[in-house]
Amino acid sequence: MSKLTKNQTAVAGKVEIGKAYTLKEASELVKEITTTKFDASLDIDVRLGVDPRKANQMVRGVVTLPNGTGKVVRVLALCTPDQETAAKDAGADYVGLDEYVEKIKGGWTDVDVIITMPSCMGKVGPLGRVLGPRGLMPNPKSGTVTMDVAKAVKDVKGGKIDFKVDKTGIVHASIGKISFTPEQIFGNAKEFIQTIIKLKPAAAKGTYIKSIFISSTMSKGIKVDPKSVE
Repeated sequence: MSKLTKNQTAVAGKVEIGKAYTLKEASELVKEITTTKFDASLDIDVRLGVDPRKANQMVRGVVTLPNGTGKVVRVLALCTPDQETAAKDAGADYVGLDEYVEKIKGGWTDVDVIITMPSCMGKVGPLGRVLGPRGLMPNPKSGTVTMDVAKAVKDVKGGKIDFKVDKTGIVHASIGKISFTPEQIFGNAKEFIQTIIKLKPAAAKGTYIKSIFISSTMSKGIKVDPKSVE
């Protein structure tokens, strides 16, 4: 068994095994047990009582985190010329259409989010083979295929993220950075969880929110009492 570092030893006993903390307590504790020298990402995992294999139990949505994500999000707007200026003014890092379609065909995917228009999907659709595996394919359900490109860019830059339950019934998301205050962490986590609660499928039976864990990069997971969020 490897020996614990000085920092690991200092925080080892701060998280009680099996204890479910309130969301407020967890938001404070996750900062206390994070000892990385870099600004670690803050992650949340919510296990749901759904069967993702059934279409009527799929949980997918978008949420705008009130305190942002803490990340620099690189946005590509694939749009018609009349929308380019508005997209640039809204903060898009890359704006255009044909030239970027060709770059993507060549393997370029150096962005975090791609936003486009319905009228451009004829050119963007065939890129699914490249963009799909990287989670970059624009989708109307996540708001990345829209007539209002500028608004979509602003939303993404302002902390909008999309999520969906995976095949094991868990929703994973990054909801901030460890440099956030406990209040900011709490605000983002609460907004995220409450959004998931609102999306409960009518076909889901029994306990919907089975467990919630909050952690930062390389920290222990902190169990959160779902009742402290409702």
